[in-house]
Amino acid sequence: MTDRSLADEELQTARLSLRRPTATDIDAIHVIHSDPLTCLHNPSDALARHEEAEELYQRWNDQWQRCGYGYWVVRRHGSPLQLGFCGVKPMALSDMKVLNLFYRFDSEAWGQGLASEAATAVATWASRHVPDLPLIARVRPANVASHRVAIRAGLTRAEHLDGTGYDGFDWIFAANLPD
Repeated sequence: MTDRSLADEELQTARLSLRRPTATDIDAIHVIHSDPLTCLHNPSDALARHEEAEELYQRWNDQWQRCGYGYWVVRRHGSPLQLGFCGVKPMALSDMKVLNLFYRFDSEAWGQGLASEAATAVATWASRHVPDLPLIARVRPANVASHRVAIRAGLTRAEHLDGTGYDGFDWIFAANLPD
């Protein structure tokens, strides 16, 4: 079980600060999720209207209130610029309760190891604070960069869990699976 007092906890890495989203992040949610590049492998996540970003923020905030964790806003230390989002949400996969690791970054932040750094921090956080749930990442087979992020975050391929997701077939990377 998660301690809800952790809901406002910030995560820090060598280069990054991760904090709970606020309503002031809605514009960044819209910009990042409406970029065709960032949603190339997951087109069902693409946003077309600002109102959709408001609704997405509200779902994220509701999860924080319910669970005490969710998606964090990722920024470089000392910078107000939102680079992307990384976090976890509870879901079911093959009749098993899991945490889904999510990472989506502005395309201008790609190729710098920032997603891997943030995903590793979130995976470490999850293993400490929600240890009873396996951590998974659902990754499109063609999204090689996302495969690398999942592996760098400590997940390994779990081919027996692969299956159809929202946008087609997903490869599953996992950590902390039950024996």
